[in-house]
Amino acid sequence: MIKQLYLPFYLGLGGPIGTGNQYMPWIHIDDLTSLIVYAIENPKVEGVLNGVAPVPCTNKEFSLAFGKALHRPAFIPIPSIVFDILLNKERAIMVTEGQKVIPKNTLSSGFKYKYQNIEVACKSLVA
Repeated sequence: MIKQLYLPFYLGLGGPIGTGNQYMPWIHIDDLTSLIVYAIENPKVEGVLNGVAPVPCTNKEFSLAFGKALHRPAFIPIPSIVFDILLNKERAIMVTEGQKVIPKNTLSSGFKYKYQNIEVACKSLVA
């Protein structure tokens, strides 16, 4: 996802989708790969491990963090209807309405995240 967002944000055209208040599940690629290895190597792990960061963020928080990491403004909202047009309505809902996911089973299994904060995660990706 970061690959598709990089250019608009780098050009200062990035910003929250709609109000930006919708939750946006995220996880740093390093944490995701570590989680997969952890699940494979740990025989005590049972059930579903949600591959999302333990600290949820809104689309607005993500946009501001990514813009800040790139040293670019990221406050111009993108109207939700743009995604209704670019994607079909069902796919647009995933982006415009969001979902708050808490990785309870992942945390209770003992997995340790390296990137729990969206700002730190974004900075590491553009460094």
